[in-house]
Amino acid sequence: MKRASLTLAAITFLLTIHHLCLAEKLDKLPVSTLQQNNAETNRPTSLHWGPNGEKYSSWGNHSNRLIPVYTFGITLDSVNGENSIYRSEEKLKKLFGYVPTNTVNEEAEYFDQTDVYRLQKLASETGKKRIILFIYDGMDWQTTWAAAIHNAGKVGYREGRGTGLNFLDYRGAKTDYGYFVTTPHNNGTNVDINKQIVTSPGGKTKGGYDWREAGSYPWSVAKDIKYPIAQGSSVVHAFTDSATSATSMTAGIKSYNNAINVDFMGREVLPIARQLQKKGWNTGVVTSVPICHATPGAAYANNVHRYDYQDISRDLIGRPSIFHPGSLPGLDVLIGGGWGDDVKKDGNQGENFVPGNKYLPADDLRAIDVKNGGKYVVAQRTPGRKGTDVLTEGAKAAIQNNHRLFGYFGVSGGHLPFQTADGKYDPVVSAKSSGPIAAEKYDEADVTENVTLADMSLAALDVLQAKGEPWWLMIEAGDVDWANHANNIDDSIGAVLSGDQAFEKVTKWIEANGGWDDTCLILTADHGHYLMIEEPEALTGP
Repeated sequence: MKRASLTLAAITFLLTIHHLCLAEKLDKLPVSTLQQNNAETNRPTSLHWGPNGEKYSSWGNHSNRLIPVYTFGITLDSVNGENSIYRSEEKLKKLFGYVPTNTVNEEAEYFDQTDVYRLQKLASETGKKRIILFIYDGMDWQTTWAAAIHNAGKVGYREGRGTGLNFLDYRGAKTDYGYFVTTPHNNGTNVDINKQIVTSPGGKTKGGYDWREAGSYPWSVAKDIKYPIAQGSSVVHAFTDSATSATSMTAGIKSYNNAINVDFMGREVLPIARQLQKKGWNTGVVTSVPICHATPGAAYANNVHRYDYQDISRDLIGRPSIFHPGSLPGLDVLIGGGWGDDVKKDGNQGENFVPGNKYLPADDLRAIDVKNGGKYVVAQRTPGRKGTDVLTEGAKAAIQNNHRLFGYFGVSGGHLPFQTADGKYDPVVSAKSSGPIAAEKYDEADVTENVTLADMSLAALDVLQAKGEPWWLMIEAGDVDWANHANNIDDSIGAVLSGDQAFEKVTKWIEANGGWDDTCLILTADHGHYLMIEEPEALTGP
């Protein structure tokens, strides 16, 4: 019996070691393998997207979760805690035009997305000469956590600000951390793009935030798992899209989903960039997705609908548009995606759509080029040339001759190549509830002829600084949102890391060019998605 017992103990020990080694091996799988396996089977291993924990993908849209914000050079004292709009019924009514159901919270530490606008305005009024609004489109706390875990190779935190990314760890400037509500005025508003009017003011579903259902923190797990996606059993609040959320941060108002700097009635509002421009500030926008998508569009343009791409681009570059027939002054720097994405028709853009490039008509591009008497040095993707060389030369020419800079890059679909968690450009399949979606494929030219968000950010900083202070700049890591819509954790982590690389370059540029005394940087997202991570250790792999 003694001999048998020892044998059984030995076997048990060996099996335990085997399982531990197997678990360790599984934990260290590449994120791309985890993504591919989950997407192809639609079975969740370690994480899933949406409220249904039995499927890897049950939701591909936004959510009503609280969103973190990180400030550098300024604090959040004026908007959070006892100054939160959400503690006051009167302030909420002023903000929304109504008092949202179950939204007043006398103990709210969180504030509102529109406060990002107020922070920028306060910064300009208190002496800051350089304002950077750094937006990761679609990056909620969970997305940040996933990228930080992978980057650090360990689970370094489970709540709070966290560590493991440059923007989480940077302490070269006074810094603060908080979180805000992103809900819109409403969802379901209809518009007439050709007349640029709202035809159903008020929409179908009103906004609001019930902390009892969703939680008081960005890392909270919702009591009602369907509440964050406007399917709650007891209360329904609209979740935001990128257009009205960006409008909240740039113009300080609540509006309907799809609105670009118009209120819920369709009336024009002025974004902070144009307010500052009138006071002599230079302005710029950088994005990893098409130049006229919701977030970069809301930096400067006006339109009743976010998908009226060509007219939004016209506002950005100072060309006559449907909303501004006399044209706006235009941005001093605009660099982003959209190059080479040609279509013959687009029913979302109204009667004045011009066949060709989906985002910017060829005639408008020619008109702004300094070679044709325009105001912009045009640096665009050029077959056979490195994108970094093209952009660097364009920036130098703009600086030497005091011109504006327009940079135009991208692959099919309008965005820059998607960086993956391994730092390469090798996406695997994405996931939808209906099944896997084929991965994007890039050839060598797609990578070398393009630029990175860091490249574009540095070019914009150099040109704006050469033009002279004060200046305002938006930087958007827009590919985070595209990855999260596609339920692709590999692309999502890669996009966050790509943005983090840009943040690191930006902070080093600031330190080398006058420091933080006159500078503030606000880093945040416009909304969240619905990533749920059950086994964070699985993301520590290569």
